[in-house]
Amino acid sequence: MNKPVAHSNLGAIDAAHHLHPFSDMKKLNADGTRIIHRAEGVNIWDQNGKKYLDAFAGLWCVNVGYGRNEIAEAAYRQMQELPYYNTFFGTTTPPTTLLAQKIASHAGPTLNHVFFTNSGSEASDTWFRMARVYWKVLGHETKTQVIARKNAYHGSTVAGASLGGMQWMHEQGNLPIPGIHHIGQPYWYAEGGDLSPEEFGLKVARELEAKIDELGEENVAAFVAEPIQGAGGVIVPPETYWPEISRICKARNILLVSDEVICGFGRLGSWFGHQHYGYEPDLAPVAKGLSSGYLPIGGVIVSDRVADVMIGELGDFYHGYTYSGHPVCAAAALENIRIIEEEGLVERVRDDIGPYFTEAWRSLADHEMVGEAVNVGLMGAVQITADKATRRRFEKPDDIGTLVRNQCVANGVILRATGDRMLASPPLVISRSEVDQTVETLRNALDWLKDNRPE
Repeated sequence: MNKPVAHSNLGAIDAAHHLHPFSDMKKLNADGTRIIHRAEGVNIWDQNGKKYLDAFAGLWCVNVGYGRNEIAEAAYRQMQELPYYNTFFGTTTPPTTLLAQKIASHAGPTLNHVFFTNSGSEASDTWFRMARVYWKVLGHETKTQVIARKNAYHGSTVAGASLGGMQWMHEQGNLPIPGIHHIGQPYWYAEGGDLSPEEFGLKVARELEAKIDELGEENVAAFVAEPIQGAGGVIVPPETYWPEISRICKARNILLVSDEVICGFGRLGSWFGHQHYGYEPDLAPVAKGLSSGYLPIGGVIVSDRVADVMIGELGDFYHGYTYSGHPVCAAAALENIRIIEEEGLVERVRDDIGPYFTEAWRSLADHEMVGEAVNVGLMGAVQITADKATRRRFEKPDDIGTLVRNQCVANGVILRATGDRMLASPPLVISRSEVDQTVETLRNALDWLKDNRPE
């Protein structure tokens, strides 16, 4: 049996052996790692016993909150009965099959199939290959190009990071890979200029049509976008954006891929983001809220349009993972969805805590340091500004966001900073008093910034 390690030693061990994702390891090791020891509800505790309200649900994912013994027990029962078997070579397991059925039951009338992965990044790789294979089977071998958006995030695998539109990620690893192109994002506050949000939404959506014309419709396989950009800063698109995108994809015969990794499983007050915005995707990668982060699992929801070709005409699809549809992860995800259903968490976000969060969150718009406060359901952003009237931003936006985030963390609330935007994505079980705590803590941090703003 492994001997327990004193918490006081874990920081040194971490620095000596653990390479963290998305981290400057030299700086991290100098500053020291925060070790999270336990969690319950919407709260986490570090190694020193300090309590934090996790208003970011881990990484957008702990939708049902921490400490759900039902999920642990479901995983334990499955671990005892069948801890692992693969889904290759004509086999499956009960929870894997039932989970595919359950996901399809909430995804919409034309989305009836699921290909399982272990993460959202792998889901991006999967749909990327599937889209190209789909068109090749239909005899359109030149339809291989994919259009995505600047400042989007679709994971950190080679295909996922290439599909994402973050230049600083592309600079590491000689990305993007060939065949991926990027158009503008619907970020009205920073890029809308003198246009109204409605005008800007149409303008940026029509960049898709222009890019299709540039590449040739016969060469374009798919367009991918998040319903609301997550890691890019919770960029809520104008209302005109998604209807126009959907129209263009249908008119120009390209697959529409809705990245539901963050927006799925209730965050917007609907089961999936495409339902909130009223469009029908052909492919929809999922992860995160699928298991509320309790175990790693992801997938691609596949429309009948694509599945009929993959099933009826392709033969073998040479793609998959050792742990695709892992039975223990699937059992945990099934129990997670049962909780969401039986506790009415989607409806709660839509009708109760979501509207309350909206009112509280958007009250921050009156702050001197805030350019806009936007949200849909339990997903929100506050844009920090140097001048409200002109929408002028600070010269070093990353530094500004980090300062405000650190103030919030010091005062016991976990929020995320993307540049000069403060982001919230709390568990769907957050209470009204905890919403108030989150907003008040951020307001106090903005007050601090006002008194300590850089010249």
